[in-house]
Amino acid sequence: MRFLIVTALLGAFAGCLGGADHPVETSDDAGQIEGRGEGKDNWWDSLPRAAWAAFDEIEQSQSWYEVYEVEPGVFAIYEPGQFEEVISYLILGAERALLFDTGLGIGDMRQVVSELTELEPIVINSHTHYDHVGGNHQFEDVRGTETAYTKRNARGRSHEQVAEFVGDGWIWKETPAGFEPDAYVSRPFTIARPLADGDVLDLGDRKIEVWLTPGHAPDALCLIDRGNRLVFTGDTFYPATLYSHLPGSDFGEYRETASRLATLADEIDTVLPAHNEPRIASSTLVSMRDAFDAIASGGLDFVPSDGAREYAFEGFTILTPDPPPESN
Repeated sequence: MRFLIVTALLGAFAGCLGGADHPVETSDDAGQIEGRGEGKDNWWDSLPRAAWAAFDEIEQSQSWYEVYEVEPGVFAIYEPGQFEEVISYLILGAERALLFDTGLGIGDMRQVVSELTELEPIVINSHTHYDHVGGNHQFEDVRGTETAYTKRNARGRSHEQVAEFVGDGWIWKETPAGFEPDAYVSRPFTIARPLADGDVLDLGDRKIEVWLTPGHAPDALCLIDRGNRLVFTGDTFYPATLYSHLPGSDFGEYRETASRLATLADEIDTVLPAHNEPRIASSTLVSMRDAFDAIASGGLDFVPSDGAREYAFEGFTILTPDPPPESN
């Protein structure tokens, strides 16, 4: 693992990056992350995460990324230098490749993919929040839902809309040469083909099924590889704080999605989420369903958090509006 922490205020570096790799400066007072649950300040103290030690890191040319083969033919492309700790997945078949998410757009996703395969990938996004579509513009075969939400986000996001996410407390690792936080945007991209619930993509010796799973975002989706007993859940489930309180989130839809995904628990062995760590037992899908049901039933203890409620369960928490819509 390559980690660099030096002491000073993060805000001091914002105007001087570019031209070479630059150390991001942090201090114990710098990590103020709002609206994402309790205990997020100085989030880098939890790194490196022990789960990654189970895998050998794959050599590639960009220090911004860490790449691991976490299942046969499945590469996790991890960005631990920014708060989201986003993970994109490159799934290789005999004839096609599929890239599930393209990350933050801070590094060069096209370059890292080209160093892993000669196959031109299909790109599918778990949803179109900024941290999952940053490299979409580098690829031609991008497929997405026909929701208004996807179409709007495909137009890109201005610097003003995403500046917070490369600002104070959000980045601690060296950024790539030429990266300018003051010019950071989420670039527009083109949807080449639509996706619908139940679509199956044939990669040759591997078939990937699409499930639309709204809740965290209106266009959230999961990918199921039944032949290898895998489900790629995006932000719908990962071992940290699940967000049902953000603009565009819907607690009721999220609860329905959790119930649907729980039906996979006996058919799937491994959950591959989009943040923090790459392999989770499928039994967590049942735990997620039960957690949403318990919140909806009312009476659970919670922690007030930046105008939302945070409910704690074993291995994850759930942030909801205050109060959750179904407990009004």
